[in-house]
Order: sequence, then structure tokens, then C-alpha cells
Amino acid sequence: MSSPFLLLILSFGHMANDIAQGALPAMLPFLKERFDLSYAAAGALLMAAHLTSSVIQPLFGYLTDRRPFPILLPLGCAVSGVGIALVPLSPSFGWLVAFVMFSGLGTSAFHPEGFKATACIASERRATGMSFFSVGGNLGFAIGSPAAIFLLSRYGLPGASGLLLPAAVAALLFLPALPAIRSRIESASSAPRTSAMSGVEHPLYAVSLIILIVVLRSWSQLGLATYIPFLYRAQLSSDPAYVATLLFFFLGSGTVGTVLGGPLADRFGHRRLLFFSTALQIPLIFLFLRSSGWMVFASAALLGGAIVSTFSVTIVMAQELFPKRMATASGAIAGFAIGTGGVGVTLIGAVADRFGVPVATNLINVLPVIGALLALLLPLPWKSSRS
Repeated sequence: MSSPFLLLILSFGHMANDIAQGALPAMLPFLKERFDLSYAAAGALLMAAHLTSSVIQPLFGYLTDRRPFPILLPLGCAVSGVGIALVPLSPSFGWLVAFVMFSGLGTSAFHPEGFKATACIASERRATGMSFFSVGGNLGFAIGSPAAIFLLSRYGLPGASGLLLPAAVAALLFLPALPAIRSRIESASSAPRTSAMSGVEHPLYAVSLIILIVVLRSWSQLGLATYIPFLYRAQLSSDPAYVATLLFFFLGSGTVGTVLGGPLADRFGHRRLLFFSTALQIPLIFLFLRSSGWMVFASAALLGGAIVSTFSVTIVMAQELFPKRMATASGAIAGFAIGTGGVGVTLIGAVADRFGVPVATNLINVLPVIGALLALLLPLPWKSSRS
């Protein structure tokens, strides 16, 4: 199978896997009402999902760095899809938490092997290839929220079980491609590898800063995605399409940001893109929270694109710092760092319970300020040596 075709399958699988992650924030208002949850409890539910999908990712990465496990690609899609399909059928809050965590386990299994396979197949233009893979995840996250709102508003909570369909399709598509994916990983792993960041003296310090930046980015994105339905609670009841469209603009624009981010990083440098895209979020969050009319959708799209534009770039930066531990590095970024966004949502939920949702969402504007300062401290080339 050709490289573009394999990347297409990987990207589609990423989309199907992340539909489950994207659907859960949109389901929270319905689950909050069904189980009579506080904002903090709703945030804790999201934290449970993301901790399951994150804390275990470096472990899966460690295992796949020792030997390829491409079977995790279809298995991860299947588990995440089954888990999110069972969430609306939960008979109690305990089962709700269990199904949410089960879905997160599928995400945790899929991502490290998916990122490593993409890096091996994409070869030299790794940031561009990673962008193509990440587009699938961004699109899935964007589709998940409006799809969940459509199914829930039309068919009630049981209707969200339809989210299983794309995961099942992706799992079936992966099966005939597994031998080719394994072959590409083994070939790339045995070849000598050079890195634009091989001269960094303290890679652990550098990757720690990257993880902190990604944590803050995750808190911003997931915090806004979670509390947009609560900010527009009245519209959610009277016009669900309004909130679904707003979420799609916010999350879907990440697809465009990812498409642009990878090539721009390959051309101008990873650290440079990371700093400017993080700094740009500061005025965009301020504008979004104070906009009305069509400006709400425009600012949401610009903000979503800026936040996600560095997703694939931070993965590549971590992989280049640890070229022999690509899956573990990917798991640390995509898993631990991104998954801790659930912790941020829980903290924001506690603020929302005490001071209201508008106050809580305005606190999000502080996060990119800290992220931009951390980006300036990165001991990495300001411009990639391959540029």
C-alpha cells in the first residue's frame, strides 16, 4: 500500500477515535440533568475520561517502542466507540463513570501507535505528515459535539449510541492495512535518524516545558468546548442547532489550523510557530467571550484554529527530542499533557459553581499568557535547521 493511502487510513481512524472525545463535552448538559450533577461533578466526569485516555498513553507508548503493535489501531477505535455508545445507556452514575473511562481506554491505546506509525510513514516531512494525521483527530473532535447534540436532541440520550458507527467502520478499514503499517514501522525503526533538535543539551527540560505548554493549551480548548453549551444554555433548549454550529466552528476550525500549522512549522521553525500561535490566543479568547451576532462564530473559528495549529508541531518536537522513543514521547504529549485538560475543566467547574460560568470562562484567558512565556524559555532552535 502507498504512503498516502496508509496516511489516509490512519487519519480516518484518528477521526473516528476522536469523535468519542468530542461528543462527551456536548453530552454533559444532558447528563448533568439526567443525573442531577453539579458543574464540578460534570467536570470530574470529563476528567475521568481524560485521565483514562491520558495517563496510560505513555505506557502504551513504551510498549510500542519496544515492538510494533499495529493491532492497537483497530482495537482502540472499537473500544472508544463501544464506550461512548454505552454512556447514554448508563443505569447509574457509577456505570456512567465506568463507560466513560472505558471509552478513554480505547483512545489511550490508539494514539501512541498512530503517531509513531504516521512519523515512520511520513519520513522527512514529519510535521506535514503529522498534520495530515492530526486533521482526522481535529475533524473527529469537531464532528463529535454537533453529532451528539443532533442525536440527543432528536432521539434523547439513547440516540447517542449511533456514535459507534464511525468507530466500527474505522476498525474494519485498519485490518487489511496492518501488515503494511507494521512493515513501514520496522523499516523506519532500523534506519539511522537525524534530528533538528539533536543538539539540545537538556531534552528532559525541553520536553517538560512542551508538556506544560500543551497542558495549558488543552485546558483552554477543552474548557471552552465544555462550557460553551453552558454559556448558551438558553439557545441549547430553544435552538440546539445554534450551539452545535458554534461548537463546530470552534472545533472544526482546528482542522484548518492543523493543515496550515505543519507546513508552516517545517518552513519557519517549530518554536517560532508555537510562540506566535499561543500569543495570538490571548486577544482571540478576549474577543470571543465578548462578541455577539456573527462575530461569535468568526472569533470562535479564529480561536479554534489558533489553539489547534500547534497540535502536530508539539508531537513532532517531542519525537525529535527522543527519536528512539517516538511512541512514548507522543504518548506523553497527546496523552498525559492533553488528557490533563480534564483536570482544568474540573477546576473551572468549581469556579463556575461558586462565581458563575462567565467568570470561570474569563479565567481561561490567563492560560495562553503563561503558555507564550514558557515557549520563549524553550532551549530549542528558533528556526528549524531543515528550513
